[in-house]
Amino acid sequence: MGNFTFDEINLMCIYNTGTRQGLMDALKEMRGYLESDETELRAITDSALEKLSAMTDADFETLELYPDFDDKEDTDAE
Repeated sequence: MGNFTFDEINLMCIYNTGTRQGLMDALKEMRGYLESDETELRAITDSALEKLSAMTDADFETLELYPDFDDKEDTDAE
């Protein structure tokens, strides 16, 4: 559901508040601070917002919005 791109998932991980509406609000707020030359980030944000608004809260709950850290780093840290 949603078919989010890698960049959209990363963006949503950064701004995730735990709820679909909260994430959408955070992305909309961040979008308001973008400079006119930040077209790529604006496009990613708009695309993510469009997909988020089309899904249900239940669908949002199934998304795994956690940073994808390399497993090797985790084992080295132990």
